[in-house]
This record gives sequence, C-alpha cells and structure tokens, in this order.
Amino acid sequence: MGTQVMSWDAAAADRAVAVLKAVADPSRYRLLWALSTQELPVSALAELLDAHVAATSQHLAKLRAAGLVESRREGTRIYYRAGARVRGLLEEASLVANTPAQQDAGESEAPAEPVAVAKEERVRAPRTVRARRPVVEH
Repeated sequence: MGTQVMSWDAAAADRAVAVLKAVADPSRYRLLWALSTQELPVSALAELLDAHVAATSQHLAKLRAAGLVESRREGTRIYYRAGARVRGLLEEASLVANTPAQQDAGESEAPAEPVAVAKEERVRAPRTVRARRPVVEH
C-alpha cells in the first residue's frame, strides 16, 4: 500500500535508547516530571524523592548526560530544568502505558488523560539473608 518505511539510522537509534534508559528509572522519571514544569535546586529535588542529595545528584548527572536536563549555577546552588519536549515524552509514555492492548490493535477511543506522578512511599526490597554453616568441631 502507501506505507513508507524509514531507513534505519543506527546512531539515532542509539541516542533514542540512551534517552529511554535514562527515563526508565522511577526516580529519574519523577525528577523529569517535576523539572518539566519548574526549575528546582538539588535540595528540593532530593526532598521530593525522599533521597539523599548525593543520590539525587547522581540521577541528575545521568539525565544531563542523556541531554534531558540543563543546569545553571547561582552562587553555591545548582538549579535544574527540563524542556517542553521532555514533558511531551513523559506524557506520551504515560498514554502508551495506560492504553489497553485492544486500542493499539485498531479500536479507536478517546485518548486517556496522562496520569500524574504522585510521591510514592519508598519501599525497600527485603534483604537476602545467608544461612550460616554450623560449626563442626572435629
């Protein structure tokens, strides 16, 4: 039929995969969501995540390396922001994630509203405990 297939661009695909990997972490997704509406310092972002400033800075470094956030220094504080395209990426991901499979197969329905990302309770995975070998005296 009239379908045109785009040629494969390996470099562009690698860049796209790097962006998706950067967004794939729940903490980084939440950071991007917050930064897509306002500029915030690291301390406020750490509070949003209920995480240490150092951990938040590491997330921001990955987002900056992927080209998703920009920073500016004001005195001793560093402020971060994300552009309008990032917000579009997050909203599209939310729509795709919340679209039933039947709709993807061709059934048309009004698009779902994007789901707001609420502050989630931090749940820690249970620790793996190794059983100790009994001490056998000979």
